[in-house]
Amino acid sequence: MAEAAFQPKHHLSDRVAHFTESVIREMTRQAMLYGAINLAQGFPDFPAPAEIKRAAQEAIAADVNQYAITWGAKSLRQAIARQMQEWQGIHVDAETQVTVCCGSTEAMISTLLAICNPGDEVVVFEPFYENYGPDAILSGAKPRFVKLRPPSTPEGEWAFDERELRAAFHNHTKAIILNTPNNPTGKVFTHAELNLIRDLCVEFDVVAITDEIYEHILYDDTQHISIARLPGMGERTVTINGLSKSYSVTGWRVGWAVAPPAITNAIRQVHDFMTVGAPAPLQEAGAVALGLAASYYHALANGYRARRDHLMPALTEAGFRCFRPRGAYYVMTDISAFGFPDDVTFTRHLVKEIGVAAVPGSSFYNDPRDGAQQIRFAFCKREDTLDEAARRLKKLRAG
Repeated sequence: MAEAAFQPKHHLSDRVAHFTESVIREMTRQAMLYGAINLAQGFPDFPAPAEIKRAAQEAIAADVNQYAITWGAKSLRQAIARQMQEWQGIHVDAETQVTVCCGSTEAMISTLLAICNPGDEVVVFEPFYENYGPDAILSGAKPRFVKLRPPSTPEGEWAFDERELRAAFHNHTKAIILNTPNNPTGKVFTHAELNLIRDLCVEFDVVAITDEIYEHILYDDTQHISIARLPGMGERTVTINGLSKSYSVTGWRVGWAVAPPAITNAIRQVHDFMTVGAPAPLQEAGAVALGLAASYYHALANGYRARRDHLMPALTEAGFRCFRPRGAYYVMTDISAFGFPDDVTFTRHLVKEIGVAAVPGSSFYNDPRDGAQQIRFAFCKREDTLDEAARRLKKLRAG
């Protein structure tokens, strides 16, 4: 009898077929390869506040180097609860409602794994931070995308269609992911928009998962509103945040999820088996960071506003059409004037020939064609870095 031909096993998970590597991180690698100015990935190139770094050093020296409580050091959980009360008027029980994770990225996937079942749907506004779609898929859910459409004028606002949003909600909708201030658009959702989302969440019994990592980076008299503070939302909201953006420590990977006790308990179970806990000494430093005076946050926002207003005229002069951000530290642009077939081709040209790295807009959309004439720049950089980028971008006009 002839021996049957060997059939190798299919060793890879089917779910990874839906993923590509992070385009944002890939552009950072391209920037390093070609010696380009990195305006792609959203990390500052200036120092973190001295008092926060000193707090981390002191914690390490004091031997806070072993496991913290799995769901977070008490000092940090109390600081999170205190800040949410002070800034948003939301009462939080630090013992039953706060889970400290390895960055807000882990807080998001832990939350989705804790609440989603196969067949559930998760509503996601697009353009979206690139993790949200894969996170939904990893949790067994299906993302349902609702478009934020760019403004027709530079001073306008990104907006969604109320009818499109309502149509995305039905009996299988488990959650909606809301990122405000928004990455990549810089949109800050208004009270009226949040009320509409609240009404839909209550009507369809949906959980709001709100990523508020840029809550202190606001411009033009805009206000950040946590949806958890709206009537009926305290019992159905998971508020995600972290140290990375407000304190310029993106490499520390300390974030958190604040949720009702039952959801918190589920998040903690996932978190425990996923990462055990966030870095103990950095949690102690985080408690110090969250205790900084209000003047720190005013200076933070003013500093980023100055950077925004420094970069945008240079982009406009170079030929980009800019969409003015109201929060976060990114600016989305339209590249139609340059005549390139798509955003990927253009960003490759930009990083190799011009020496500036940006993120292709298509990476923020479910259908890449929707972002094929957009790219995103990050302006969380020193003034001299932005000046050098502006100098290089002038070559676009010269070409």
